[in-house]
Amino acid sequence: MGFARRTLLAVSIISMAAATAPADGIDICRDHPRYWQYEGRPVLLLGGTRDDSLFQIPDLKEHLDLLASVGGNYVRNTMSARLDKGFEVQAFARRDDGKYDLQKWNPEYWRRFENLLTWGAERDIIVQIEVWDRFDYSRNNWEDSPYNPKNNVNYTYAESGFAEQYPHHPGRNDQPFFFTTPKQRNNKRILKIQQRFVDKMLSISLEHGNVLYCMDNETSGEPAWGAYWARYIQGKAKAAGVKVHTTEMWDAWDLAHPEHNATFDHPELYSFVDISQNNHQKKQAHWDNAQKQRRRIAGKPRPLNSVKIYGADTGRFGGGRDAMERFWRNIFGGLASSRFHRPDSGLGLSAPAQANIKSMRMLTDKMDVFTCEPHNDLLSQRESNEAYCLAHPGREYAVYFPDGGEVVLDASAKSGQVEVRWLDVMASKWEAPQRVKAAGGLKLTCPSKGYWAVLVK
Repeated sequence: MGFARRTLLAVSIISMAAATAPADGIDICRDHPRYWQYEGRPVLLLGGTRDDSLFQIPDLKEHLDLLASVGGNYVRNTMSARLDKGFEVQAFARRDDGKYDLQKWNPEYWRRFENLLTWGAERDIIVQIEVWDRFDYSRNNWEDSPYNPKNNVNYTYAESGFAEQYPHHPGRNDQPFFFTTPKQRNNKRILKIQQRFVDKMLSISLEHGNVLYCMDNETSGEPAWGAYWARYIQGKAKAAGVKVHTTEMWDAWDLAHPEHNATFDHPELYSFVDISQNNHQKKQAHWDNAQKQRRRIAGKPRPLNSVKIYGADTGRFGGGRDAMERFWRNIFGGLASSRFHRPDSGLGLSAPAQANIKSMRMLTDKMDVFTCEPHNDLLSQRESNEAYCLAHPGREYAVYFPDGGEVVLDASAKSGQVEVRWLDVMASKWEAPQRVKAAGGLKLTCPSKGYWAVLVK
């Protein structure tokens, strides 16, 4: 459907979405509810991209091609527009006097958004949208924002309740933009404009089956804000006959922080949980904290996503080694997704990120990862952070080594011979397979230092 036709009445758009929305879009896996399914088959989501508002980059198609070429199928997209980058555009039309009209759209912004979803679907790539990003509405970004009254013709500072500047970190929650909903400050004037933006986004996204919805980027705001928008999106989707999945991303690095309760404890509102902030943790603590939360929802399992893996030698949240270890620990820990954050706080889709994505896909394509569970209990003679095990005992075992090492794998559930095959992670290369007896403990010694994975079948 062309862009011009999308400017028809919203009712017509939603009806068409209901008629065309694929029944085999992204959904919680029927047989393995800790994971996703897409086109009717279980799918493991792996990714890495170089930007937050991915739909805005000039070479989007080429970037998606690169991701797909190494086995990636998962991207993050904030609905942002930051003019300091030089190539992004705003969602709203700009008049000749330089001011925005929030009642009119900029077709280029929405064309780019549609391209991301369409080109992503063509490559079986899942797009996790973040509807609101608090960093768009504070400090320098607020200066250029169309929502800033000085930049639009729709309301004044007095009418909107906005201030001319918000100089502090958005974690201070000074910005009333995030308090407009009925159970907060009930700012009907701004809420109506916010709803119109979300309606426009949904008029495009509900026609695509490769979309997940996250309400915010690492928020520390009131739970009522995210809950309102989750229900709003669910309501619009239901009216369109489309099934959607929603979550919220909290700011606290500790997953045991009360902030995260709003997501973990409310599966009726948030059908999956994004635990990206756990990727500030390192080594064994990173694994242990995720496993605690995995056990927390064991009674009603659902996907745990990790759309942002921090860590790069250029950033502030650990180095490149931390990022690569986190990427593997996430998947071996039973998470549904793992994606490298953009530079300079993450590896993006750099050469090291590509190697890790490709190797992870090489490994998981040779096993039924969806029937496996984290099983460090099967490893002995193991030091902290030395090795991690994902296994279906008696059938198959995978062990990841962040920096070489030697452990003993309890393969006693399997009798007879097993095939042992080592994967050089950074080279994305399999070593020749070996056949050995699986009697009792199986000693696994890495071929060298560095990043290794081994598959025992």
